[in-house]
Amino acid sequence: MKRMMILAMALIIPLTVAAQEEITPKEIYTKKVKIADLPEKVTKVVLTGRDFFDLSLQGEIEDTWKISPYEFCTWEEFETLKSDDSYYFLITTKDRFRRESAPGIQFITLIKGGEGSDKGVEEMLEVVSMPIASADEPSGREFIFLPALLDIIQEHAVKAIESDVVGYAGLTNHTDNIQRSKGVKIIFSETDLSAQVKDSMFDKDMVVVDEEEADDVMVEQVDSTLVSFVVAPTGKTLGSYCYKMLIDAGTHELYYF
Repeated sequence: MKRMMILAMALIIPLTVAAQEEITPKEIYTKKVKIADLPEKVTKVVLTGRDFFDLSLQGEIEDTWKISPYEFCTWEEFETLKSDDSYYFLITTKDRFRRESAPGIQFITLIKGGEGSDKGVEEMLEVVSMPIASADEPSGREFIFLPALLDIIQEHAVKAIESDVVGYAGLTNHTDNIQRSKGVKIIFSETDLSAQVKDSMFDKDMVVVDEEEADDVMVEQVDSTLVSFVVAPTGKTLGSYCYKMLIDAGTHELYYF
């Protein structure tokens, strides 16, 4: 009897394993899996048609872009290529939030071609989206911070390839870095602060300076110093957002978002 039971089990076990293999769900393609090919694919940097901005963007891309091969293209070329998943695109957009009557913020966004392209840029697979300026009246500070912003985009993309937590959380994931800011000097541009903020609220490592002095710290890449950068729409628009950042002037690491 025991031999018969062993023989029966020997026959049943392979059938059970085969059945389990048949019902195993298909592999789930999470964001980090979908963007894992970013370093091997060409990133098309889409020019805006605004000469001064495009010249600045081209120069900074040539100096800073390291995570993938890149080429420059026009918006018309983007429209032709956007359905091709063998490309990524770095594109400048003006986004309107749900309750806004008009777009308030300008972004630089890294997206993958293919998926969702037939429904518009906002439906394509987004790697990261970085606010850079007011949509209507840019302050000009975006040119000062552009090298840092491009470095932040690249750093986030690399981390998003490694971790879905980073990929889905977006740039807010970097806010944990502020816990490492002890002993680091923090410089706030006075134009980034509301009238209610007083100097007495700060300690010796937190100072308020005029915009030009804050921008000089970024240009000179001063070590162990964080600089404020606020991106907000022009005027007071119901339902609009603003973005507040602290960026390391020396390393371009994002400490707060």
